[in-house]
Amino acid sequence: MRRTTLVTAVAAVSALVLTACGGGDGGSASGDSGEITFWDTSGPNEGPVFAAIAQECATKGGYKVKTETVPFDAALNNYRTAAQGGQGPDVFRAEVAWVSQLAKLGYVVDLAGTELASDTSDFLETPLGSTKYDGKTYGVPQVTDSLALFYNKKLLADAGVEPPKTWDDVKAAAAKLGGEKTIFINNDAYYALPFIYGEGGDLVDAGAKKIVVNSADNVKALETAKGLLDAKAASTALDPTNSYNNMQAAFTTGEVAMVINGPWSVADYLKGAAFSDAANLGIAPVPGATAGKGSAPVGGHDYVIRQGTKAKDSSVKFIACMASTESQVRIAKELGVLPTRKSAYENADVKANAVVSAFEPVVTAAHPRAWIPEGGQLFDPLKIAYADVLAGKKDAKTALDEVAKTYKDTVVPEYTVG
Repeated sequence: MRRTTLVTAVAAVSALVLTACGGGDGGSASGDSGEITFWDTSGPNEGPVFAAIAQECATKGGYKVKTETVPFDAALNNYRTAAQGGQGPDVFRAEVAWVSQLAKLGYVVDLAGTELASDTSDFLETPLGSTKYDGKTYGVPQVTDSLALFYNKKLLADAGVEPPKTWDDVKAAAAKLGGEKTIFINNDAYYALPFIYGEGGDLVDAGAKKIVVNSADNVKALETAKGLLDAKAASTALDPTNSYNNMQAAFTTGEVAMVINGPWSVADYLKGAAFSDAANLGIAPVPGATAGKGSAPVGGHDYVIRQGTKAKDSSVKFIACMASTESQVRIAKELGVLPTRKSAYENADVKANAVVSAFEPVVTAAHPRAWIPEGGQLFDPLKIAYADVLAGKKDAKTALDEVAKTYKDTVVPEYTVG
């Protein structure tokens, strides 16, 4: 899950929604148009590779595919608007939190009876969970991700510091790493999850239909994050809008020694002065993880097929090709993003990729999120609260109580609090 703000031309995307009618109005005698429109929500580093593989799949499969890049931040709303009117792409690259919402709305195809749902045993269990809703399968995992500790090997080695395993280790290392230059804490909600999961907390208990975001564990979690700032062992951005970009700039220039981020950030880091030698980039599990139990959230993207497509059969073949072991191996090798198939991790070239091999234990132990239709709506209220706590505007208990009330009032009103 990439919690960043992309600079986009929303007007252009709105025009795309009005004009993209995936699959067309025509149809072959078999009932399949043989023409697929694929909405790709990846960034500029990944898009060209996905587009190239898409064309190769189409050539091999005997259908046509048109790949259209849709900015991530606008993609969900644009897809819902288009699908509501029977328009939009045939295949959509959906963030994992979107699948259950789109399934509940009836905007994506139940894959029962297709080859995509017949054997899913090769997929990692946690990302596979994001494709399910109400006991049915609506998606196929494309890529997975999580958060890890990125560190500047030279800065840590020069200071005689080992990659920290706990948040107390981070605090202890600050005296050697320049105090606030030790680690940059991004004040976005997704980046609060390692603190929350590390304390045994969560946002909601979907099985019990309970709101648990204001639990004692979560209060302690946010107090831990704020405690790093108070101890001058970390820095953050008071402006949430620029927090991610400030974090990236601070780490790529060598201003801070450590950050928490996902595999999508590697390409940007390797462009920075601090990592002109790629071997200087270190990757380790997020502090707070325990043996076999990660403190980092699972993220990623799934392929879904729009309900009402006139190219369902072709779309099934397309996704089967795009999500194949062969395609995932190539994507991992070329981009360093993380496969969702177990078999892909067994490939020698994938094993040799330093980023993928470092993240494999992270994603294997990643903490599952609540795969509910409202899952994506849990983040905005938490983002406000987390930023307020880190800025010292509110204490953790007050801020999280307000989040719990918002969840109850507007997100999951049928849930009980605590």
